[in-house]
Amino acid sequence: MTKQRFTDVRYELDGGVAIITINRPERMNAFRGRTVDELIAAFRMAWADDAVAAVVLTGAGDRAFCAGGDQKQRAETGDYGPTQSGLFEIERLHQLIRAIPKPVIAAVNGFAIGGGHVLHVLCDLTVASQTARFGQSGPRVGSFDGGFGTAYLARVVGEKRARQIWFLLEQFDAETAERWGLVNAVVPPDQVLPTAVAWGKKIAGYSPTAIRFLKHSFNADTDHIVGISNLVFDGLSLYTKTDEGREGFEAYEQKRPPDFTRFR
Repeated sequence: MTKQRFTDVRYELDGGVAIITINRPERMNAFRGRTVDELIAAFRMAWADDAVAAVVLTGAGDRAFCAGGDQKQRAETGDYGPTQSGLFEIERLHQLIRAIPKPVIAAVNGFAIGGGHVLHVLCDLTVASQTARFGQSGPRVGSFDGGFGTAYLARVVGEKRARQIWFLLEQFDAETAERWGLVNAVVPPDQVLPTAVAWGKKIAGYSPTAIRFLKHSFNADTDHIVGISNLVFDGLSLYTKTDEGREGFEAYEQKRPPDFTRFR
């Protein structure tokens, strides 16, 4: 897939930095199957291009970085829509963000919620707007993340904070995220992307081999989470087809509180 064929993603180059933008602002940059396919293709393009030293991941507009999976698409078709392979390859995207031997910098310009929150957690560095909001939503809508979104998150913010994020489902602001060690810098909204790109250009001045080994070294301690992720995503695929899994999603669509009492 070439960049000319992208519909859900923009791919741009700026002085050794690849800027990958989720381009669905009308859906708060929530991802569907095609979005994930295009993100995978964009990251592979950045990996293959020797002129690219770092990657910036962001969302179009100023409302959202990414609001997770597209629940409207799920309501329309019962899934996240068609894909090239027939598979919804969010796990592959997660693994690619970690595996690409170039630092990935999240430029969080608004809401980073649910699966969007997981994407920024996976990035090597995060720059956040002063207006950014973070949080999880899975148990409320009949979903969960048992891989990098939990186990690796706990490495980043600590066990107690990670459990707080997932068990209470309370959104928190950029200053709190910085205090917890979840973001590296908080800047004015109009400085989010420029700051992330400036960091990428700074990295471009360093030894690419040293950067490659550093990234792999940082990842080595948590690479076992890939196995946990594979196991839990298999379980998630089954869970979403149960009455309990559908209750959270249907309640979200019907704009009512979910009732999980009968499943206890």
